[in-house]
Amino acid sequence: MTGGDQHFGDVVNIHGGQHHQGIVHHHHAPAPTLQETLKAVADLARALRGEVPEEDRASIDAALPVLAAEPAAGPGAQRRSLMALAAVAVAVGTVGQPLLDTVRAALDLLGR
Repeated sequence: MTGGDQHFGDVVNIHGGQHHQGIVHHHHAPAPTLQETLKAVADLARALRGEVPEEDRASIDAALPVLAAEPAAGPGAQRRSLMALAAVAVAVGTVGQPLLDTVRAALDLLGR
């Protein structure tokens, strides 16, 4: 293309002043929904299942159908399942941290 005044991107004109920091863009991704967060919890729990003792597998197996039934299961049942998964995540230590963090996010969305 020749000619024309096409421009793409930011234009900044600064005249005088001090301590200029540059352009600050605040782009925020939309917050995940409860359904998306519960799916992430379920995915992480399934991935962790093979790393835990048999009794903890039973806790995971009991929690997964409740989380998959969202919203039919109701917030009380979801909370109990999330708390069971949090206990498993804490028990296994560092390997369970991603699950624990995601459970906490789901509990926040449920209003704890």
